[in-house]
Amino acid sequence: MSNVYDLVLLDASGYLFRAYHALPKLSNSRGEPTGALVGVLNMIRSLCERYQPRYIGVVFDAPGPTFRNALFADYKANRPEMPADLREQIDPLREIVRALGLPLLIIPEVEADDVLGTLATRAEAAGLRTLISTGDKDLAQLVTDRIHLINTMSDSLLDPDGVREKFGVPPERIVDYLSLMGDSVDNIPGVPKCGPKTAVKWLGEYGDLDGVMAHADKIGGKVGENLRESLSQLPLARQLTTIKRDLELELAPEDLSPGAPDSDSLRTWYERIESRRLLATLEAVADPEASSGTDPQASPKIEVDYQVILTEADFASWLERLQAAELFAVDTETTALDYMQAEIVGLSFAITPGDAAYLPLAHCYPGAPTQLKRNEILTALKPLLEDPTRRKLGQNLKYDMNVLAGHGIALQGVAHDSMLQSYVLDSTASRHDMDTLALKYLGHQCIAFKDIAGKGAKQLRFDQIDLEQAAPYAAEDADITLQLHRSFWPRLEQTPSLKQLYQEIEIPLIPVLSRMERLGVRIDAEELGKQSRELAERIAELEEKSYQAAGRKFNLGSPKQIGQIFFEELGLPVLSRTPKGAPSTAESVLEKLAEDGHELPHLILEHRGLSKLRSTYTDKLPRMRNPESGRVHTSYHQAVAATGRLSSSDPNLQNIPIRREEGRRIRRAFIPEPGYRLVAADYSQIELRIMAHLSGDQRLLAAFAAGADVHRATAAEIHGLPPEEVTSDQRRSAKAINFGLIYGMSAFGLARQLGIERREAQAYVDTYFARYPGVKAFMERIREQAGRDRYVETIFGRRLYLPDINHTNQQRRQGAERTAINAPMQGSAADIIKRAMITVDDWIQREQPPVRMIMQVHDELVFEIANEAIDAATSQIRELMQSAAELKVPLIVDIGVGENWDEAH
Repeated sequence: MSNVYDLVLLDASGYLFRAYHALPKLSNSRGEPTGALVGVLNMIRSLCERYQPRYIGVVFDAPGPTFRNALFADYKANRPEMPADLREQIDPLREIVRALGLPLLIIPEVEADDVLGTLATRAEAAGLRTLISTGDKDLAQLVTDRIHLINTMSDSLLDPDGVREKFGVPPERIVDYLSLMGDSVDNIPGVPKCGPKTAVKWLGEYGDLDGVMAHADKIGGKVGENLRESLSQLPLARQLTTIKRDLELELAPEDLSPGAPDSDSLRTWYERIESRRLLATLEAVADPEASSGTDPQASPKIEVDYQVILTEADFASWLERLQAAELFAVDTETTALDYMQAEIVGLSFAITPGDAAYLPLAHCYPGAPTQLKRNEILTALKPLLEDPTRRKLGQNLKYDMNVLAGHGIALQGVAHDSMLQSYVLDSTASRHDMDTLALKYLGHQCIAFKDIAGKGAKQLRFDQIDLEQAAPYAAEDADITLQLHRSFWPRLEQTPSLKQLYQEIEIPLIPVLSRMERLGVRIDAEELGKQSRELAERIAELEEKSYQAAGRKFNLGSPKQIGQIFFEELGLPVLSRTPKGAPSTAESVLEKLAEDGHELPHLILEHRGLSKLRSTYTDKLPRMRNPESGRVHTSYHQAVAATGRLSSSDPNLQNIPIRREEGRRIRRAFIPEPGYRLVAADYSQIELRIMAHLSGDQRLLAAFAAGADVHRATAAEIHGLPPEEVTSDQRRSAKAINFGLIYGMSAFGLARQLGIERREAQAYVDTYFARYPGVKAFMERIREQAGRDRYVETIFGRRLYLPDINHTNQQRRQGAERTAINAPMQGSAADIIKRAMITVDDWIQREQPPVRMIMQVHDELVFEIANEAIDAATSQIRELMQSAAELKVPLIVDIGVGENWDEAH
């Protein structure tokens, strides 16, 4: 079990009660009771010292009734009144917790358990690991891979396996287990004489509480009679036992950062309760040399020592330190965001947290101090930066690699990237930039670039910013990168599959993508210009036709005017409405209206599509050519798509539409250098092959093993025909089913896509699953596993977390289930092509053939290969790509060669 937790939650009321009964009845010289109070405070201190959480919450029960009392008037009616000497210790404990700077939560009308459950569940959805300190067995129902329990009195830690071992049932059956047994302390009705062994036995035989209730007539003996007599009250027992996880709390887990302690108040309280041990912790903070320990409650910020390197002596000293370091963080500051045009303004380094330096090299504002000469310094740094044995760390280090390459330095020894560590740990997190990560994981607000550079048209370049502001900003980048690494790396080490994925795929891919980006791709500006003019003519024609269909001129880009014409003037049906109640003109609405035969929506959709092609590609691509290389240079992003797929921007090469002729024509403008041709290597039906591998369905495996047309084979299975008698329409329907099921498509969606009745589509689906039972079993298995673990994995261990997989909202839950089915296929395909890129790049770097890997688009790699090397190179590329993974079915790569990308595809 991991010893690293982001959030620690304490069941303070529960511990105070248990400490009162378990510990000696101590009191101070005034006669005030202190035993339970001191016990809980020592427990809090120990927890903080041991786990050093970034977020912490101390949760108390609120006085008064809760919603459970409304459900059942006798809830907790048997509990004796709280002893007076215990009640006296509650307020002092709360005051001391506040003085410690720890977030204190007391939520009326619910129990502390519900607050703990809600916060832990929210934290899990945010990718955080939570430890709940409690002795309450009810909380075992909250345990997951990311939520654990600790009982500090017995020092026992419970993860999912621990729950099964202790109670005999998994966490998701704890509510059923408790409901069957009832709880005499809380006065929750259960089944008389049903103890733990009987509850475990019944749940093992019948699955869950509903299953036990459904088979009550089959259970003999007195306990069976008791069960049958208790059937009417078991649903209530389940309600009372179930911890709420969806309270509307004002505080999120990320809001529970500890504040600075009030030392004066703590001293007053510790003196009053006469605890020498607690007073000693204050002395240790006041005099650090008096103790090697630190006060965990203080959560002190790391003391920073940021230096500015302006002299040869300072540079020599830092260079020596960097050469001796096991790992150091490096970051570049530049003149531009475009890596092809950016020039280095300075570099920052960090070796230990809080100890960083900024090396300015090209600040040129009036009055700027004399700086070391950039060329000389970069020459001196080159051996260190190019040494593969000197381990480097960065945040989005690919950008720095590209910038350094522009100055003739080939960065090697890339060991870690904090952005990729965050991404591998939780790809579903919305952002992985430094500012977001620092605030989320370190509780640190980074210096914002706009605060030192301004914004808008008046924003300064980095070389124009005064060193007094630039140096702390730059040094902080390296320092925070190092601190993030120290937070993330232990988490990765706790999950070997994620660590392996990070070290064997994501980190090695950095230099591969860097080389691809800097190589770029050549485009034919004249061809794009011709296409742009033709698109403009077609767009103008569509405008005129739209005016004719509407009966007047209007702005085709105005939803308001379109809505007025559609629904007021033409009387088209209103299919949906905006949140404000107005008839919607969203693209999905236009598509449905066009499908129903309405002319104007069809014309507007075509107009929008062609206008986007023109503005995004035919007009824009020529302007994006680098003036020196004459090529366009995209940026590939590893930490964006949740499934692990790469994305690209400036330009976005992943989204060039190819379903229509105009989109395919854009690919004709992607051309090779003279003497070269473009080669496109595309994995054939890779996601279906992965489905066959994961499901193990025998018919699907056999179809791929035989090299059959899998869509034709599916159609043959569904219609009971020999493959040679399958019609093109039947094959098209089977293809829609094959790919639709991967994406979790329903019979309704299939009916809409094929233009058939829902009953007919459902019959197709039912027949498909009857013929491919392994696929259906896999889908059921993955839904169950996802519901239990709240994540799914690819073949190579990449995890996709699914916070909505058990959501009470059916639409959100079903969406998560569709993602659960698709993600292992799409994510595994992403992992496979990344492995292929690394392998192919290694061959190119090692053998130096006249081959350039220049683009990656979904399941396809595009190369620029010298004419004389085409045959040998394509053979090697196919072999390397097909061996990127060992599946139960063969990986097949289709390769095309042409004078442009469209011709090669």
